[in-house]
Amino acid sequence: MSQKPATKHAIPQASGLCTLSAVELARGITRREFSSREVVGAFLDRIEAVNPKVNAIVSLRPREDILREAALADAEQKDGKARGPLHGLPIAIKDLARTKGLTTTFGYRGFADWMPDEDDIAVERIRAAGAIIIGKTNTPEFGLGSQTHNEVFGATVNAFDPALTSGGSSGGAAVAVALNMLPLADGSDFGGSLRNPAAYNNIYGFRLSQGLVPGGPRVETFFAQMGTEGPMGRKVADLALLLDVLAGYDPRSPLSHGGEGRYLAGLTASPPAGGRIAWLGDLGGHVPMEAGILDLCETALGRFGELAVAVEPIVPAFDFEALWRAFVTLRQATSALGLKVHYDDPAKRALLKPEAIWEIESGLRLMAVDVYNASVVRTSWHRTVLGLFARYDFLALPTAQVFPFDIKTHWPREVGGRAMDSYHRWMEVVIGATMAGCPVINLPAGFDDRGRPMGLQLIGRPRHDLAVLQAAAAYEAICPWPAGA
Repeated sequence: MSQKPATKHAIPQASGLCTLSAVELARGITRREFSSREVVGAFLDRIEAVNPKVNAIVSLRPREDILREAALADAEQKDGKARGPLHGLPIAIKDLARTKGLTTTFGYRGFADWMPDEDDIAVERIRAAGAIIIGKTNTPEFGLGSQTHNEVFGATVNAFDPALTSGGSSGGAAVAVALNMLPLADGSDFGGSLRNPAAYNNIYGFRLSQGLVPGGPRVETFFAQMGTEGPMGRKVADLALLLDVLAGYDPRSPLSHGGEGRYLAGLTASPPAGGRIAWLGDLGGHVPMEAGILDLCETALGRFGELAVAVEPIVPAFDFEALWRAFVTLRQATSALGLKVHYDDPAKRALLKPEAIWEIESGLRLMAVDVYNASVVRTSWHRTVLGLFARYDFLALPTAQVFPFDIKTHWPREVGGRAMDSYHRWMEVVIGATMAGCPVINLPAGFDDRGRPMGLQLIGRPRHDLAVLQAAAAYEAICPWPAGA
């Protein structure tokens, strides 16, 4: 389907300030064409009308407190004291990131009332850039799984269909952006959590090169480096706007780095003409796919032909089963063992979902040699990817192996006639970019005959994030439908 279907939610159509991009809103506030209070008030009205239907935004602050902060932003703007590129814009932070003075639950009942006394680095930078944090966006418990539901706030439903999942783990952020409740949003991604919900809600989600956005502060800062924060938006330029704020070295995150400079300004430059994309498809049949996904993604990829970009199908010579096992091992050795403190307390363990317990108990059985061998496989894959980039400018795959599924289903037990042996096996198609540390963006790919969205992953060379944004902007300019719902 090459046309965007209407949302099935009984909600008013977005209008006025809520339809503008984040870049347009920031520019308008700077030029005093409208006030932060007007912008924030419009989005709060939109949240009031829409959020009860979808449950995307949680821990919403009192309206009067938010508007008071917006009025202060207007006074600062008037006095020439704007704090940064997000000055006066509303944003809600993914509920996996600590926000000082605002409830942060991680989707876990044990943290239902927890209020941190410090911000994560990414949140700290968003505040310093002048954004007004209005609340949080919903996520599965500890971000485990690409289905946004938890026992604290419940499930976040799809932007197009209340019967379907929003994806995850940045599902709340994706739906809030798609339905114009936020101009842009932050998210995070270990195994597709920026990409999958972006695909399921027809927006852009950008997992960045490893280390571009500093993580933490954490109790362990050297080993756990497969997850990354990143931006989501209805416009590629909005991703670049937020990336300008998030990117750059921080000494508290010792493996972070400085990046390529100003990303929004870099989008104004024309990307190099031509180029080559390697279409990896279903990895030669290794990853099962729901019928219709490959066709949709191949059609989307074909649009690059209008940009004189050649597409070549290829299956890298690699043991993809070994890559999956290495991903699972490294995930359990970092994220899962980080949750052990909750498992060790019987009262807290009783509050953990089964998938979290499975991750922790699997991690506890690992030996040092298992982790080392997994890292060897990851290194071999990284070398394979570098070899591909000697011949191609980008790599492409579908963003998911199934279309958005029933909201009552925790995770698909079968895909393409094959049984899934874990809660995240159905998202195996996303691990290649994670394991290689490459930048990868979700491009909206279209809709099936039931109106269910799907996306296409476009993977770039390590630390060539701007090139990925430029390619995405070129695709956006020729895409037949706008992003969002």
